[in-house]
Amino acid sequence: MELRQLEYFAAICKEMHFSRAAENLCTTQSNLSQQIKFLENELGLPLFDRIGKRITLTEAGKILLEQSQNIFEHVDYAKRAISDLKRMEGGRLDIGILPGDGDLLFNALLIDFHKTYPKLSISVTETTDVYEQVLNGTRDLGVTTVPLKPDESIAIIPLFHEEFALAIRSDHPLAKLKAIPFEQLQQLKLVMFGSEHQITKIIQSCCHDKGIAIDNPIVTSTLSTLLSLVDQGIGASILPQMLLDYIDHENIVSVKLLHPTPSQDICILYRKDKFMGQAAKLFIEELQSFLQSVVNHNNRSLG
Repeated sequence: MELRQLEYFAAICKEMHFSRAAENLCTTQSNLSQQIKFLENELGLPLFDRIGKRITLTEAGKILLEQSQNIFEHVDYAKRAISDLKRMEGGRLDIGILPGDGDLLFNALLIDFHKTYPKLSISVTETTDVYEQVLNGTRDLGVTTVPLKPDESIAIIPLFHEEFALAIRSDHPLAKLKAIPFEQLQQLKLVMFGSEHQITKIIQSCCHDKGIAIDNPIVTSTLSTLLSLVDQGIGASILPQMLLDYIDHENIVSVKLLHPTPSQDICILYRKDKFMGQAAKLFIEELQSFLQSVVNHNNRSLG
């Protein structure tokens, strides 16, 4: 059985007419009929019922048509994979991330990645709907929290476990402590992201579990503004410990929160059934390597 024979067979199925299929394939009707005859002889069953000038698929023909479509999809996948390999520096990669994560996960990484692959177009979009956008095919990759009940088509690559800490100006009395109980946040003026932000949702969940409320926080949409307000002593904030260690701000220190210590698990998402090019695979590897370097850097700083 040859791929060309399957292509001839599929062309006939599309037209349900030998002469029109032959014209579309730029071959003769006699050659087309001969190839189908070879195919039927090999399978040992007829593929078409011929009733006068009309043809219909037999049960064997229906099975072969269904399986031929799967074969064509696999062949097309292989062609695209090889083509992608040949032009690895080209193409486009669309990534969705949670708001604020770009400051830790992507700013420095994107610069280095672009230098290595300058012809690759990378789009990084901050969104609270990372999972949904990867699921519907809007994004090639997503960096977000681990979903509770992911769809069967979604692949998950764990990245790291992230704890949150209190970020506070270094001259504040609490800055001298290594840790404070979570409920002590009630005594502080806090600067926070909006209610749609993942960090805020986690803090609100912890507050609900503890039966406490944070009174009238100052809300901002950008990390730079939030850090500026903390730096000026206007309020304290709750941010990822890894981020606070990485930026190493001179006037801002981190204090561990206890009972509970807010945290989340971060992962990479992509669709299993969607073609993943070399660029996406390399980016995942670079992201994992970058995060490991951040962890190593933070450990050395703490040491």
